[in-house]
Amino acid sequence: MTDQNAGQPDPTAAASGQPMMLVNAQYLKDFSFENPNAPQSLQQTGEPNIQIAIDVNVGQVADKAFEVTLAMRAEGKADETTLFIVEIAYAGIFSLGEVQEEHTAPLLYIEAPRQLFPFARAIIADAVRDGGFPPLMIQPVDFVAIFQQRVAQAQASQQASGGDAPAPGAAPVAAPAAAPATNGGEKKGGGDKFEFEL
Repeated sequence: MTDQNAGQPDPTAAASGQPMMLVNAQYLKDFSFENPNAPQSLQQTGEPNIQIAIDVNVGQVADKAFEVTLAMRAEGKADETTLFIVEIAYAGIFSLGEVQEEHTAPLLYIEAPRQLFPFARAIIADAVRDGGFPPLMIQPVDFVAIFQQRVAQAQASQQASGGDAPAPGAAPVAAPAAAPATNGGEKKGGGDKFEFEL
């Protein structure tokens, strides 16, 4: 059964003052899969070590319309042998209704990637399976934690430069990536991109 109201604004949301966001389009922007040591790597029997990195980027494409790109990279290793590397950039165009300024950043950095994630995860799972390995099912990502870390980084950067700290929820559009708080994730290295292991 199809939902004929899918992608359509909810009139009750506007009446109640709830933030409104529509998905105008979603698409695979970039994708690659490497299977560098096949067929020998397909004979591995132990549990591989999986490292996953996640990035969210937002760019404005029109008035109240934004492109949100969810970038994910997964690398599987057995000891020092690379089994596979998969990278994806999955994007969507999101239009915002009449929303208050403090709702804009949470909608774009939490709700938008949350809607994109299941599609990107399915593509990764299929690609890893088609590469000869068990499908990689990435656990749900805590985009709220990513957003909170993004805001904290922006506030720390502002304070370090002697400027006024941005208001809570006012994450910059081109802010650095952050990491999910699920799956036992921890920061790897000292850059802005965060990774976690399965």
